[in-house]
Amino acid sequence: MAEARLGVAFQFQVTEEGIIVNFDRNALKFVGRAIVKSAKRRVKGAKKAILKRSFPATPATWILLVAALSAARYSEHETTVGVLGKVERGLPWSHSLDPKTVIAVAVLVCATILWMLIGHIQQFILRSLLQYKAFLYEPRGKLSAKTKCVLGLVKLLGGKNPTLYSYEKSLPYLPVPDLDATMKRYLESVRPVLCEERFKEMEKLAEDFKNGLGKRLQRYLVWKSWWSTNYISDWWQQYVYLQSREPLMINSNYYGVDAVEVPSPIQSARAANTIHALFLYRKQILKEKLEPQFAMGIIPLCSEQFRKTFGTTRIPLKTQDHLHHHGSSNHAVIYHRGRFFRLHGYHRGVLLKPADLERQIVKILEDESKPVPGEELLPALTTADRNLWAETRSTYFSRGVNKQSLDCIEQAAFFLNLEDLEMNYGEEESEDMDTLCRYLIHGNGHSCWFDKSFSTYIFKNGRFGLTAEHSWADAPIISHLGETVLVEDFHFLGYKEDGHCKGEPEFVLPPPPRLQWDIPEKCVSIIETCQKNAEKLISDLDLHVLAHTAFGKGAIKKMKVSPDAFIQMGLQLSYFKDQEHFSLSYESSMTRLFREGRTETVRPLTMEACAFVRSMRNPAATKSERKELFIKAAEGHVNNFKRAMSGEGVDRHLFGLYVVSKYLEEDSPFLKEALKEPWKLSTSQTATQQTKRIDYDKNPAIKNRLKTAGGGFGPVADDGYGVSYIIAGEDTIFFHITAKVSSTKTDCKRFSKTVQESFAEIKALFDE
Repeated sequence: MAEARLGVAFQFQVTEEGIIVNFDRNALKFVGRAIVKSAKRRVKGAKKAILKRSFPATPATWILLVAALSAARYSEHETTVGVLGKVERGLPWSHSLDPKTVIAVAVLVCATILWMLIGHIQQFILRSLLQYKAFLYEPRGKLSAKTKCVLGLVKLLGGKNPTLYSYEKSLPYLPVPDLDATMKRYLESVRPVLCEERFKEMEKLAEDFKNGLGKRLQRYLVWKSWWSTNYISDWWQQYVYLQSREPLMINSNYYGVDAVEVPSPIQSARAANTIHALFLYRKQILKEKLEPQFAMGIIPLCSEQFRKTFGTTRIPLKTQDHLHHHGSSNHAVIYHRGRFFRLHGYHRGVLLKPADLERQIVKILEDESKPVPGEELLPALTTADRNLWAETRSTYFSRGVNKQSLDCIEQAAFFLNLEDLEMNYGEEESEDMDTLCRYLIHGNGHSCWFDKSFSTYIFKNGRFGLTAEHSWADAPIISHLGETVLVEDFHFLGYKEDGHCKGEPEFVLPPPPRLQWDIPEKCVSIIETCQKNAEKLISDLDLHVLAHTAFGKGAIKKMKVSPDAFIQMGLQLSYFKDQEHFSLSYESSMTRLFREGRTETVRPLTMEACAFVRSMRNPAATKSERKELFIKAAEGHVNNFKRAMSGEGVDRHLFGLYVVSKYLEEDSPFLKEALKEPWKLSTSQTATQQTKRIDYDKNPAIKNRLKTAGGGFGPVADDGYGVSYIIAGEDTIFFHITAKVSSTKTDCKRFSKTVQESFAEIKALFDE
């Protein structure tokens, strides 16, 4: 008897009696839903592709084809091999129309078909080229001939002036990794943290999973990858973020700080320039004029996450939140001294200039009205447990004036807080920096609307900062926004000598209207409780910012080591010193080389990293031995990072398998054990110089003025560290270190000192 399988839904058995067909009901449901969902998305995507001109063949190409075919039709030497004539004769209404009209219609039809065909062929070729990932593993200055050829073709087919979403249809889909390879890499990654007996247990569980349930779950995952643009991103957003019921503040949001220099100490002027720059950035996204990002300056990164930058709010609902996107909003909501104001960014369809916006901001600052009961602490609801906030929203904010005002906030392009506090920081490590960053991640519990895609702060002395909600996009998108806004503010808009916005107001505008509220006493009581709970969360956050100025990227590059690998190995050494044991470590890597890609986990703790760390703690180890082990560990980390970028990571694959197992109501002991281990050391690097709005090499002065300390996030584990870092220049690296005050095992300042010691010890290995 022979057996063959088709997909995961049907099983065919060929017997002597004939062909027997069996089907899996769960599989049919799974596949059916995937097909329907995919079909809807593809129809919607095709519509957008035409309306937004995202085919590789541009409208200019179509016009050129129309002109060429028209010339061919009327020339004495007809060059369409009779195709136009056949189309003319084949038109059903050709006999009832004027001959010239028939010819014109035939030309348009042929040109359109040919244009779309060229676009799809070009798109197919480009997608095939972009599946090539060998360039990641080759030294930047020693690319192979094949890689140079691929990069050249990508640049040629990409066109001269690509728009923001030009490449979206051409990006390859994220592949489902091989199950055997994932099992092998997973076991390698946990070997350093498991004892011999525990590791053998995990080996047995992995083997059973790989040869049993894992095969079935893998088939489902592969099937989903055929029908979706990204097999994991939608589940990642849904199950990791939107279904989480924990408060967003500290647990989910992340923050970014201003440049070290403050261009204007006047709050109203800085706010006006910032608002104008934000609306300009939004306009670039809507018109797709924002330049897409590239790896190596040639390979495009997915731009999908930019779509929801503005006008997006995470709406609290029971069991699962919903991302509401209102892309046409032309207003921002300003929060000042417990009151909410609606500020229009446009007047009569024209974007207001900074001078007009500054006058509007001054009117808000001078408004002496008082908040109504419950209004001042109202944002504390967005820091609450999501079910509590959902119930409160449904009960008290679903009708009347409260609904109108809440709609205004949730549909706003962004939320901005004019703070009465003054904030300062410099290039050196200080309490001022810690205070600023603590405020940006949590404020006072009611200083920002945590549901918004991002919220901005303008402090009394002109200092700028922002915090972002995590479900809709990852930190590189917000850091791109922050960097672009700073470039616009510092370099293009600027200020007068007295610190006010340049130019003069053009319009006489009414004061920004206040949002109205009618909050019942019961709701006020709930809001006050949310505020108290928020303050408890705030009091449990330990945060310290380390400004490492002993050396930076310049010195590390002289060692011929990847700066990121140097930092990661330094963090492993620091963590071992601090905790006296190894723990699972997380570093975020992007998968935006693929369509709708988000992140993947790099596991920096490897056997090579452990060997290096132990050598540094072993007095008998020689300097050359330690150096050799460090280089080996660093090279291994770089390769792991590249594998994660190439879609060959471990964690998103395991997560996808887990989701399928839950859908099928199948219990997997292996997946339970594999996914329950906490990340005691969670790390991420903040990118710099992402925008090409200016040429940094030709403008070193503005490059120095835009020097920033980056940003950070809260701790992932109760007794672990969250570490975000930014390579701020040739001689400076900023580290944002977070932990929980309630943990007796962690201390941010202690860890900060250990980092400095460890970095100095590693650098000494390379000193002559």
